[in-house]
Amino acid sequence: MSNEVLYLLLPDYAAHEAVFLSQAIASDECALKQQPRYINKTVAPTLEPVKSIGGFRTLPDYSFGTLPDDYAALVLIGGFGWSTPIAEKAAPIIRNAVERGKIVGAICNAASFMARLGFLNNIRHTGNGLEQLRLWGGNNYTNPDGYVHAQAVSDKHIVTANGSATLEFAKELLLLLENDTPERIEMYYQFNKQGFCALSQ
Repeated sequence: MSNEVLYLLLPDYAAHEAVFLSQAIASDECALKQQPRYINKTVAPTLEPVKSIGGFRTLPDYSFGTLPDDYAALVLIGGFGWSTPIAEKAAPIIRNAVERGKIVGAICNAASFMARLGFLNNIRHTGNGLEQLRLWGGNNYTNPDGYVHAQAVSDKHIVTANGSATLEFAKELLLLLENDTPERIEMYYQFNKQGFCALSQ
């Protein structure tokens, strides 16, 4: 469905990197949304449960072979799987999304994999440092001047972030998706960034 946000998970994925985005899509400050604008769905290489770094097992909604052709965004959750051969099976899915101008998010090692595929060469971007992007990207990464030393960067419907930028990553994707008003998205960001105690003094 066109309102589905697809979270692409590889084995040993970083579960925390999906938390703020998926939570803001499914709920507000009071409860689960009765009619959310978007629906969270997970994609993995197969329909078998996929394990996170911390040992949680997620039962995917879609496999690489069954994901829908139309969706709102493709979100590449980081983790150790991006440095393994199975990541190459995700490359056609990512390429299709980028070429069609879909909203794509890539955090942590997923951003480094984007460098390997050459998808950061025409956009401003960030990731786990320029050195890692160069290491992973090799000759396919030709845009070090486009690297921005920031938690998260949004450019041309692509959001990149380093592994410590879960909240900033969520904010940029929520803005692209127009999940709520910019003011409410900023409120969500500040509440989680500063914490309840700091904001309720």
